[in-house]
Amino acid sequence: MLRISDGDIAQGYCPPAPRPPEQRLRLFALLATLKRNPLECWSAEFFREPIAKVKLPFADAFLVHDPVAIKRVLVDNAGNYRKDPIQRRILATGLADGLLSVEGARWEAQRRMLAPLFARRTVTSFTAAMLAAADRLAERWRRLEPNATVDIAAEMTLITLNVLALTIFSDGIAGDYDEFREAMNAYFAVIGRIGVLDLLGAPQFVPRPGQRRLRRTMGYFEGVIDQLIATRWRRLASLPAGEGPSDLLTLLLRALDPSTGQSMSLPEVRSNILTFLSAGHETTANTLAWSIFLLSQASDWRARVREEAARELTGPVEGMADRLVVTRAVVEEALRLYPPIAALSRMAKCADTLGGVEAKPGALIVIAPYVLHRHRLLWDRPDAFDPSRFLPQNRSAVARFAYLPFGVGPRICIGASFALQEATIVLAALTHHFDIALMPDAKVWPLQKITLRPAHGLPMRVTSRDCNEQAA
Repeated sequence: MLRISDGDIAQGYCPPAPRPPEQRLRLFALLATLKRNPLECWSAEFFREPIAKVKLPFADAFLVHDPVAIKRVLVDNAGNYRKDPIQRRILATGLADGLLSVEGARWEAQRRMLAPLFARRTVTSFTAAMLAAADRLAERWRRLEPNATVDIAAEMTLITLNVLALTIFSDGIAGDYDEFREAMNAYFAVIGRIGVLDLLGAPQFVPRPGQRRLRRTMGYFEGVIDQLIATRWRRLASLPAGEGPSDLLTLLLRALDPSTGQSMSLPEVRSNILTFLSAGHETTANTLAWSIFLLSQASDWRARVREEAARELTGPVEGMADRLVVTRAVVEEALRLYPPIAALSRMAKCADTLGGVEAKPGALIVIAPYVLHRHRLLWDRPDAFDPSRFLPQNRSAVARFAYLPFGVGPRICIGASFALQEATIVLAALTHHFDIALMPDAKVWPLQKITLRPAHGLPMRVTSRDCNEQAA
């Protein structure tokens, strides 16, 4: 499924997605599918049942897509549910000392230190920098040959790196952006692999395929991060106390725990920088890529975004993201259909009851935003692209725990507001200045490699609208 007519769009465009098999996959088929694309493992019953039980070799697993039960796992009784061994193994490489991986008192301390970095006032202060990144990409696209074809997925990774350079690491990211992007793709491809050793409960020290490649990639990242830290410390040391670039890296290096006065250790700083680079780059890039693709298939919503962008992008920078209501609704619908993190999991420490089902100690609890966001009991026309769900007048109809693109509860993604603001502003700017059309022979398919990315990229034709507007 690639493109459809505007008449079909009026009936509700259903973008490409795996067709759930009617029966659960047997073990060997499951292993093969996990290796190829975990997104294709979800059978039809999981999109119909609030809670489903699955027998694994090392534990019982419960696939939980009941909003009340999700609230209990992630909020009301969150202390009973820790990250499970598979998730800890995935996050252990490079992120073991950062906010995504640590537990208990270490997590609480880091959360206290990092919260001011992503406060609303701090995030909104980056609006101008996000607009500048969009302008830089627009200038580069205008220099392309007429009707040039670009891979929008790759282009969005470059613009999100530029946003990071302007807002988080204003000294720049060491190395070539294309090299960094390729390294990030390799990183997610390896750490996102779930295989038979994981399903059998093998401990983390047992080697997994791709470990050698991953070590090379991590060596590259450590070099980039060490250079970022060293460059910034030298710059700060040359300035009077309290002065320096007002970006997130300075705030991170100077962050103190308000309860203890302690700063982060070097491993904690490194892990959190890698978290910013990966979560702040990869997930937002994919969100933008899917948003642009979906708009290319929906002329009515594309026109509404353009109308809004023409009105608001020339207005005051302050509060701009809040005024881009239609554009944000498109982004949020893209996050519903293609959530960056397609699944998360927890392990029960003590027995608990979820939706009338008893979960024993050691039970694996899986909450898959991809399934939750398309669940037949929770959404009208769940497979259709319909941003009106997220317009202010309709938002109250979306159940709080039926929509989790950034998680929920104490461990909700700390950078959620940053990512939403960035995606909204960039999408409005690019849609305003360019016609972006999917190539007829494009193969569009979602692939889960930790994040949910276009499997074959998104080859699209880019045409500047600025000349046409000036001529008119």
